[in-house]
Amino acid sequence: MSGGAIYQEALRVLRRQKLPEVAERDVMAALEAAQPGPLALLYEAGVEAGLPRQALLSRGAGIFLSFAAGNLADDLCDGECGYFAEPARVGPYVQFLLQNLAWSTLAQAEVPGTVLAEAARGLASAAGPQALEVRTRAWTAPLFQQVAEGLAGQQWASYLLLLWVGTRLEERASTGHELGIAAHVAEDIRSRDPRFFSMPEADQRHVVRWAREAVVNVRRQGLRCMDSALRRIDPILPEEAP
Repeated sequence: MSGGAIYQEALRVLRRQKLPEVAERDVMAALEAAQPGPLALLYEAGVEAGLPRQALLSRGAGIFLSFAAGNLADDLCDGECGYFAEPARVGPYVQFLLQNLAWSTLAQAEVPGTVLAEAARGLASAAGPQALEVRTRAWTAPLFQQVAEGLAGQQWASYLLLLWVGTRLEERASTGHELGIAAHVAEDIRSRDPRFFSMPEADQRHVVRWAREAVVNVRRQGLRCMDSALRRIDPILPEEAP
């Protein structure tokens, strides 16, 4: 099995809702737009933590549904929601549906209520810097870092807490914060996002060094799942800013 098994579980969760056919198609479009996203890492991290198969699939599916809701929100903010003919009319209800389906799925996946509350607060905090991003016209390293800390770092720390609670790796969920930062910078470089490339070269170099420090901190954890993720990140982060 692989991350594809988590995706299939998310589709089963969706189909059990018995939504109108057109609504199911809308939600599937958002799910397709969000993959592969975190799927491979969620699966590998769940296996390494020793989660039973069904718990891994259920928690992974709930997290992926939440990720898809966040991905849709980001696409709507950035004007990049090209998978709906009328994003402003369709996107908000799909996001609302995905968010509620995510928490319903996680609540049935043996995630304690206290952890659901902690993760939800973490994800709410992660969304806050989006207010800065949508208003920013001139990026600097400190602003880039503030946004990345929330949108990526806090988001991944919350996801790993939801996945690893009750396992031997629960206390290491904060590793997601460093991993999220490294992945965020790498993806901006890979996609040539103006958020990174509009910064002065000195700021770009500062951000790359920051991301490489995050990679070192993640690698110190000695987790196979993290090493696998870093193999996808390492080739993208240059020794010096592009």
